[in-house]
Amino acid sequence: MRWENLTDSDHARTADATLFGADAVTVRTIDTPEFQGITFHEVRARSILNRVPGASRMPFEWTVNPYRGCTHACVYCFARKTHGYLDLDTGLGFDTQIVVKVNAPELLRRQLASSRWRGEHVAMGTNVDCYQRAEGRYRLMPGIITALTERANPFSVLTKGTLILRDLDLLTRAARVTDVGVSVSVGFTDTELWRTVEPGTPAPERRLEVVRALGERGLACGVLMAPVLPYLSDEPAQLRATVRAIAAAGATSVTPLVLHLRPGAREWFTAWLARHHPHLVRRYERLYADGAYAPTWYQRRITRQVHDLAREYGMGPAADRRPLSPPPPATPGPRPHPTQLSFL
Repeated sequence: MRWENLTDSDHARTADATLFGADAVTVRTIDTPEFQGITFHEVRARSILNRVPGASRMPFEWTVNPYRGCTHACVYCFARKTHGYLDLDTGLGFDTQIVVKVNAPELLRRQLASSRWRGEHVAMGTNVDCYQRAEGRYRLMPGIITALTERANPFSVLTKGTLILRDLDLLTRAARVTDVGVSVSVGFTDTELWRTVEPGTPAPERRLEVVRALGERGLACGVLMAPVLPYLSDEPAQLRATVRAIAAAGATSVTPLVLHLRPGAREWFTAWLARHHPHLVRRYERLYADGAYAPTWYQRRITRQVHDLAREYGMGPAADRRPLSPPPPATPGPRPHPTQLSFL
């Protein structure tokens, strides 16, 4: 993974800045043998702190996303639609065309130092995973964590990646000066299902090892049990097996999130479903007939089952413990139900 390995055949070039919008200037686009089939679009962003729209269901106001697109290739990922804004494909293109904001750490340091910044909570990993495979090449997160630590700025990280353990010392140091929340996403422990629905992610048991390692270093870690897939991972025995494994890993809380299917993700997921589980296509069409979210009755049933199991295994839902997810916005307003959060 060395820059010296790049040659003209790697397609390093200057590209049209309009491809990635007005907030970034494309530096070059790279195909490299170490990441066969993956193209990196390196950009110099003009802004890295993103304000979450007021109408969003997110329980936080600011995010940092050093990457766009994600090699985790989760077939249900809600962020797929965002690739369409870049004139990139929301299916395979989302999995293989990765936008890298190479100046993210220096830009964040500058924005945090602005007199206009009030030190609000910053959430990471809420759009695409900041510890996806590309991070092993670009190493943006150490600089980002350091910039937040220098300002004692509270932050949280949500990930499916084991690479977060590389930055364990940095996270421990940050937790001494500010509030740091870490959550790992493990929706199910069925390995056959994992291989097809989340093909680019570490196996569920490896993610649970991350939970255990964080706890051993004194960093409380909650698990977002996300997504719970209707008719695929929602049987009582499956829910029990997953919650039992989460508890055994030492998670301090578990929060279930039922699959939601926004435009972009819906089409890609439905195509996957038709290939792997064609008998479920009509059932999904009926369940999601009213929009992106499963019916409230279904979400409540899953939430109740998981919370009952969590209590049985000595855990609680996130709301019963010290918050591991970002805090709600400071402005008045109803907080969204946990099953409606758009983390994944």
